[in-house]
Amino acid sequence: MASSLDSLLSKCTTLSLPHTKQLHAHLFTTGQFQLPISPARSKLLELYALSLGNLSFAILTFSQIRTPSTNDWNAIIRGFIQSPNPTNAFAWYKSMISKSRKVDALTCSFVLKACARVLARLESIQIHTHIVRKGFIADALLGTTLLDVYAKVGDIDSAEKVFDEMVKRDIASWNALISGFAQGSKPTEALSLFRGMEIDGFKPNEISVLGALSACAQLGDFKEGEKIHGYIKDERFDMNAQVCNAVIDMYAKCGFVDKAYLVFESMSCRKDIVTWNTMIMAFAMHGEGCKALELFEKMDQSGVSPDDVSYLAVLCACNHGGLVEEGFRLFNSMENCGVKPNVKHYGSVVDLLGRAGRLREAYDIVNSMPMVPDIVLWQTLLGASRTHRNVEIAETVSRKLVEMGSNHCGDFVLLSNVYAARERWADVGRVREAMKNRDVKKVPGLSYIEGNGVIHKFYNADKSHESWREIYAKLDEIRFRVKEYGYVAETSFVLHDIGEEDKENVLGHHSEKLAVAFGLISTSEGTPIQVIKNLRICGDCHFVIKLISKIYDREIIVRDRVRFHRFKEGFCSCRDYW
Repeated sequence: MASSLDSLLSKCTTLSLPHTKQLHAHLFTTGQFQLPISPARSKLLELYALSLGNLSFAILTFSQIRTPSTNDWNAIIRGFIQSPNPTNAFAWYKSMISKSRKVDALTCSFVLKACARVLARLESIQIHTHIVRKGFIADALLGTTLLDVYAKVGDIDSAEKVFDEMVKRDIASWNALISGFAQGSKPTEALSLFRGMEIDGFKPNEISVLGALSACAQLGDFKEGEKIHGYIKDERFDMNAQVCNAVIDMYAKCGFVDKAYLVFESMSCRKDIVTWNTMIMAFAMHGEGCKALELFEKMDQSGVSPDDVSYLAVLCACNHGGLVEEGFRLFNSMENCGVKPNVKHYGSVVDLLGRAGRLREAYDIVNSMPMVPDIVLWQTLLGASRTHRNVEIAETVSRKLVEMGSNHCGDFVLLSNVYAARERWADVGRVREAMKNRDVKKVPGLSYIEGNGVIHKFYNADKSHESWREIYAKLDEIRFRVKEYGYVAETSFVLHDIGEEDKENVLGHHSEKLAVAFGLISTSEGTPIQVIKNLRICGDCHFVIKLISKIYDREIIVRDRVRFHRFKEGFCSCRDYW
């Protein structure tokens, strides 16, 4: 009778509460509840903890077992994975070891999954030690779980070490490390690993391409992304909405919003809320405010109700497109549509007003918010103060940020820039002294461009590149040719108390100009030049690159920290509003 019951229960994924209680009573009355090993009892605990979501009752039932088996412990530990307190799984694991209960590979796997949920790195290292000591490291599934948790907690080196030491790998092992590299600021390594899968006999699946597309999006590697998209179509992975969403995001972040929209329009699978949000945000990043608004309206008409992310995306589109009134209308309509504004939505409205120069209104909104403004929101207002050179609000906001404990280099740099724009050099010196005293380091400007599969990085006034002489010769040529079109260096963007000639030299060697010059000498005529910059593009570089696109008849796409700038025939997609 017991074996037939065990067999029946093994096929059950869920039971109603009355049926589970009948099972519970049956185990007690037949004496099976206190057997040393009872698969039915372990299944009962699993049903309480997982299917019925009643972990506390599962724990109470567990406490009545005289000698719990490994499977009984595993059922409770597994229940903690999806509970509000997953860290308790590790406490149970330690209790299990202290009571000399037999831990198996599944026990370690469940505890690791709980650690992944709360990003518990130290606990993961301890479990890794136990896995090695108990000889479980040869288990491919457990090895994959281990490297996945290392990747999730940001310890990519340990994840890679686990991968390298695995005796047997499966497709999940490859996917976990590709995803870890892509999410852990190692996109180049993620793509190398993706390309190496087939050499090792593994064919990339939907999960593989998601990690690779994420890496392409980070690098702005359009060519590799396009190849992966071709593979996706060949394998019919484009029937998966999640994969299509990643392709849309990749094209958008590589600077090709038109290709992103083509994928969006031609999807044969059902568009989910993420699909619509991804495309609206793509238009926002590219300054296509009107198209984002049109798509937002179409989304509602198609029967997909906008959520908080949809509103955030369309508000960002209004920000980058200068659509102030439209943004206000959408923000004010949110609650009527069943979406409660959060701090990010308020931040978007503050950004919207700040970009438009309506700083006092933006400041009043921050002070009247129904929730406590966060540091990012105050930083947004400080950025607007810098753009419009409003010293009064910049000083007020800076004091607020100090009170909140912010020590971000950008806060100091923005205030310093406001003073420098007003030529208040003594105040600039005071801010820089404060940075020095607090050991705050300014993030250097960095731009990079891909060429023949190699990423070329440039800093301001950089001469470390092997082709630096050719690059600087090209810059001299550019400087001569743009002056023929009436260019005069906008030295107000140099925030140092130095002479005008020195300011021109500083401007002429900004990292984005070096990257564009390298693009001109290293790519064939007529091909687009793509540059990614870690900070916002400066006004002088923006003006010069517009002229370069006209003079050299080249499309130039610059992705800065905030958005995309698509330069073509002397114009920019942002319409000089960013």
